[in-house]
Amino acid sequence: MARKVLVLNQDYTAFTICSATKAFLLVYMNKAELVAEDGRVKLRSITRSFPMPSIIRLNRYVNKPFRQGGVVLNRQNVFKRDSNRCQYCTSVKDLTLDHVQPKSRGGKTSWDNLVTACKSCNGKKGDFTPDEAGMILISKPYKPSFVMFLRDFSERISEDWLLYLGQKQA
Repeated sequence: MARKVLVLNQDYTAFTICSATKAFLLVYMNKAELVAEDGRVKLRSITRSFPMPSIIRLNRYVNKPFRQGGVVLNRQNVFKRDSNRCQYCTSVKDLTLDHVQPKSRGGKTSWDNLVTACKSCNGKKGDFTPDEAGMILISKPYKPSFVMFLRDFSERISEDWLLYLGQKQA
């Protein structure tokens, strides 16, 4: 069951995404309530049928102070933010990470200093800044917020999630 479910905190703010199996168990064990279901599919046992969750809301508020820090900085998340494209030439092959301000020159490993680059552009840029190497960044690196990350960089989101992720349905 590869379906994903949006989990809302008790105050209806986006909390996380989980599998449909975990969401069903949370609802079944009365730890969450069903907010929206996927009407196209049902969960079935031998004798019963249950709605397939699309959005659930936790019955009690869960405080996650680390969430204020936003999205975890890792290779896959930088690639997602940059649409799996080199930020110098738009290539989608042989991707790696590039420090805009080189580490050897005081550049930090941070959202604001990392971009996706193909091996060719990364090698061409070397130990220089993009300006020094005569290269132009397609987009400036930035730190995505948690809600922005869920909304814009999740592979598949359901239309009914948009209301809770800061976009209204069309």
